[in-house]
Amino acid sequence: MVAGAVAACLSGVPSTAWALLTRADPLEATLAAGSILLPRETRRGRLLVSAAVTHIGLSLGWAQVIARLPPRKTVGALAGLAIAAVDLGLVGRRFPRVRALPLGPQVADHVAYGVIVAVVLRSQSRKAVRQ
Repeated sequence: MVAGAVAACLSGVPSTAWALLTRADPLEATLAAGSILLPRETRRGRLLVSAAVTHIGLSLGWAQVIARLPPRKTVGALAGLAIAAVDLGLVGRRFPRVRALPLGPQVADHVAYGVIVAVVLRSQSRKAVRQ
């Protein structure tokens, strides 16, 4: 749970940085995530709340999947790519706002997520061994 929460907070840095560099709306990816639960909603406030629920739920759930994988150095990045394929390729394409996002920054977010989860899990594992 800790790994998923940490990754949820940090993994949006690539797409946010990209949005700022390209002068796009840095909240568009967040609003797109909100449209998964509320596909017909257009009000930013409601989409932001919906995005928080969606993002936390997905982040904690995927972290549980990664936690069950063998602890290898590459597992985080590969898991992030696999999650991107599911989140963006299978599920996301059904939602216009998600489909409209630039793909590269979104994949980068997913890879960052996988790496962060793996690093936190490894850190927790090392602490447990020392105790």
